[in-house]
Amino acid sequence: MLRSPAWSIASLLLLAAATAAQPPLDIGSRLELFIDDALVDELTGSARRVLHHPEPREVIYQPNGPAEGATSAYYTLLREGNLARLYFRGTGDEGASHPEFTCVAESIDGGPFTRPELGLVEFNGSTANNIIHDGVAVHNFTPFIDTRPGVPADERYKAVGGRQLYPLASADGLHWRQLSDEPVITDGAFDSQNVAFWDAARGQYVCYFRTFQEGMRHIGRATSDDFLHWSPTEQLRFNRPPEQLYTNNILPYFREPSLLIGMPARFLPQRQKLANHHSPGVSDALLMVSRDGLNFHRWAEAFLQPGPDPRNWGDRTNYPVWALEQTSPTEMSVYWWEHYRFPSLAIRRGTLRIDGFVSVQAGADGGTLLTRPFTYTGGRLQLNYATSAAGGLRVEVCDEAGAPLPGLALSAEQELFGNVIDETVVWPAGGDLAAHAGQPVRLRFHLRDADLYSFRFVE
Repeated sequence: MLRSPAWSIASLLLLAAATAAQPPLDIGSRLELFIDDALVDELTGSARRVLHHPEPREVIYQPNGPAEGATSAYYTLLREGNLARLYFRGTGDEGASHPEFTCVAESIDGGPFTRPELGLVEFNGSTANNIIHDGVAVHNFTPFIDTRPGVPADERYKAVGGRQLYPLASADGLHWRQLSDEPVITDGAFDSQNVAFWDAARGQYVCYFRTFQEGMRHIGRATSDDFLHWSPTEQLRFNRPPEQLYTNNILPYFREPSLLIGMPARFLPQRQKLANHHSPGVSDALLMVSRDGLNFHRWAEAFLQPGPDPRNWGDRTNYPVWALEQTSPTEMSVYWWEHYRFPSLAIRRGTLRIDGFVSVQAGADGGTLLTRPFTYTGGRLQLNYATSAAGGLRVEVCDEAGAPLPGLALSAEQELFGNVIDETVVWPAGGDLAAHAGQPVRLRFHLRDADLYSFRFVE
């Protein structure tokens, strides 16, 4: 059996004293990712947290219909059953004079997105088009499917939009009505995609929208119990200095709704890469996460980069679509728009591993992750990890001071290798995880040419 690293009495006492001021985090059976450092105490050897990036896949839609064009923007993808709808602001090419509309494209059973002829709004003398709205919310109309328990059938879809935010509702996602003659959120700067949804983990509606702080585009939020009466605006708090955040794209993570994932578009208005382009500025997208909806851990490095295509180095491109969804047992998809202001404007899909935003990664020479103390419920530990053919991962459960618990220490026989989303750890010595549920513990992971993406305790 392999032994844990030697821990002197003095070092254990120092470790215990360093964490005594922080009560153990109660994670229950929650899925824990490494997007933030809430559970990371020490990384040694070659272990480090690594930000991963979407792999570009196919183009799913090009907004080049009669009511659309090269400055169409602010896309939302909603999926229900076998129907997927892409909602967006329809605007023309540069110099086009037609007004803004809210348009939709549809996909059935995963097929290509097409423009339905809905017969709802007249344009150029015909209603045979894909326009669903031309009212006060048209500039940045952003819908969601309301999952609040007991929501009326005729309000199953909701939306916010406008230069000040109006609430809207719909039974089918196509026929919309305003819920108020007056805007319900007015303290902000709303020329952006502003998003609202039912936050089930906190039992309230929440809206994230554009504000300004210290002269920079920023993000604020308001909350509501009924979607009509909203709290005063609160400014989000970040772990990094202000940057120009044009959109926010915050939503609950589908595998762990208590985590709010954001993919804000970062705008650098002072930079210009393309000579004679219509407007200055370049953009990419960041990644951020919150455990309470107000305090966010934001990565400084780009989550989504412009890449080698020159048309992605114009202004206001590389903006994420408001969507994040599982598209296979091992894969999730994100979406973004490319080539803003070009006739080739398109929505592209990209893929990540499930939970694969960030991993704790170690090279062939190995590294160790020691978590902060926490309590849990359940009797099994599941890991999402990947190794090389020669790599591996081992884990032990320790007490609050960092000493391995009986039967749950490292062993050579326990080493995991492969590429698995949810693998249950087995200790050959037969340790009983359930016996320590509710007690402060730590996990110590030893990784060798491996990535650890997430863990969870289950019954």
